[in-house]
Amino acid sequence: MNIFQSIQEFSSTKKTILTLGTFDGVHIGHKKILEKVTQNTENNKYESLVLTFFPHPRMVLQNQSDIKLLNTISEKINLLEKTGIENLVIHPFDENFSRLTAEEFVRDILVNQFNIHKIIIGHDHRFGRNRTANIDDLIGFGKQYGFEVEQISVQEIDAISVSSTKIRKALSEGNMTLANQYLGYDYFLTGTVLEGKRLGRTIGFPTANLNIKEDYKLIPLNGVYVVKSTINQKTVFGIMNIGFNPTVGGDHLSIEIHYLDFNSELYGQELSVSILQYLRPEQKFDSIESLKTQLEKDKNKAIEYLKKH
Repeated sequence: MNIFQSIQEFSSTKKTILTLGTFDGVHIGHKKILEKVTQNTENNKYESLVLTFFPHPRMVLQNQSDIKLLNTISEKINLLEKTGIENLVIHPFDENFSRLTAEEFVRDILVNQFNIHKIIIGHDHRFGRNRTANIDDLIGFGKQYGFEVEQISVQEIDAISVSSTKIRKALSEGNMTLANQYLGYDYFLTGTVLEGKRLGRTIGFPTANLNIKEDYKLIPLNGVYVVKSTINQKTVFGIMNIGFNPTVGGDHLSIEIHYLDFNSELYGQELSVSILQYLRPEQKFDSIESLKTQLEKDKNKAIEYLKKH
């Protein structure tokens, strides 16, 4: 997949089949649209193209927006690459871009820059300054400038009834079954393993402390989860705690993973952690011994879950 960091960077001798949006999560609803894009290239007669934006428009246009995203930009790139899309344009979204009129956007970007043959878009898509233009306006511009518009019908979208908002809500409630069903893959966190206080080692539960540098990444509900990672080409399962470690007087959010049947140093490594199941909320225990007893129970619960699934 070719990646372009702005609209101006893109050029092609072929006409394009295009879709656009934030594609946060690259969930099963998004994949329906992306499949249509790749299927319309008519054996390479046209090139497939996705236009997305970073930062998320809500981060720019809503001053108080504290929206958390399902993917970091690098995670989104990896997920889009798996769909077979040939070209990805990640355009820096700012207030100047938001002020483009609908016609300027269509004429200068879709037609002149992207050499568009067809746009495939959701039935409720709005665009242009203050999002005043809708699908009917786009169809009108298509007739004026000579490109096709294919609308994803409300029935198609309703049939899967998925949205990034619903997935965010499920994750904030620890409902991994629903979130992962909507995503079409297991929700994952990507970060670097930092050295911690090594308290886990002293009670037989060494942990990898995951540091996620992107503060806009959505972290699920605090608590204990069953997780898996691929480490040195092997799938390794574990239990993960998201929270403040109240038993040992923790004062900041941490993400710690104890891998089952695994004993290697991971400091400095980048890890991807897929979250399979929520086990329980975070708790404060009276003693380290009580914490250790609970961790044994969590481990056994995780093993039971893994046997069943």
